[in-house]
Parts: sequence; C-alpha cells; structure tokens
Amino acid sequence: MKTLSAKSTDVIRKWHIVDADGMVVGRLASRVASILRGKNKPIFTPHADTGDFVIVVNAEKIRFTGNKLDQKVYYRHSGYPGGLKEATARNVMKNSPETIIMSAVRGMLPKNSLGRQQLKKLKVYRGAEHPHKAQAPETLILN
Repeated sequence: MKTLSAKSTDVIRKWHIVDADGMVVGRLASRVASILRGKNKPIFTPHADTGDFVIVVNAEKIRFTGNKLDQKVYYRHSGYPGGLKEATARNVMKNSPETIIMSAVRGMLPKNSLGRQQLKKLKVYRGAEHPHKAQAPETLILN
C-alpha cells in the first residue's frame, strides 16, 4: 500500500460556521484549530494545508472558567524600549473580543509559515452577522 500525501489540488475546502455563545475559550479554540489544520479529514497531511474555513460568530458571548476574566493578562510589545502593553481579559473582551479567540487559536497552530497560512482561514465576528453568506457555510455544533 502507498501512503497518501495530499496536495493543494486534492483539497476540497468547506466553510463552517461556529456559534461561540456560552462556549469556553480554550475548548472552542482547540476544536477550531483542529478544523483549520484539517485533522477532521481522512486526507490530513501534517506538512500541507488540508483544513477548512471557519467562521466564529458571537465572539462577545464567550466565557472564561474560574477567575481568568480578571487574572489573565494579554501582552503586546511595540518593538520600542518600554513598549510593553498589557490588558486583562475583561478589558480585551470589552474592546475587541475577536482578539481573544484569534490569540487562543494562534497558540494552537504550528509556529511556522503553514500555521500563518492556516490562521488566515479563520474569520471571527463580534456579533451574529457575518459577510460570508455567499460561501454557504455549514453550521458546526461543537460540544
């Protein structure tokens, strides 16, 4: 038997829509990262992008377990001396909840050009509306 190694021409990409209402951040991110990588498909190849597109809606309704809303800190650096900025999860949720999901999923993808390519297939929106109706996304139930 020969081992199947998927090529970019072999991959049929679907669009999935995930409702983040009431979901825990890390559990949502791990399932979304798995779909972005293509691990739910039989043609999964670790060195190729075989994943699907994922649309996450209702990002403002995600939840954290425990006291993470006040204790978890997100850092960013401008690149200049003294340019370290920090914000708690509560402040980030208020300003841009999309950032929390993007950050969690980014941490679960490969740290190379393949991971950056896979992250581009993730679309996150604050509310229930999204501009991807033409792609006819399938609703994906994550338990």
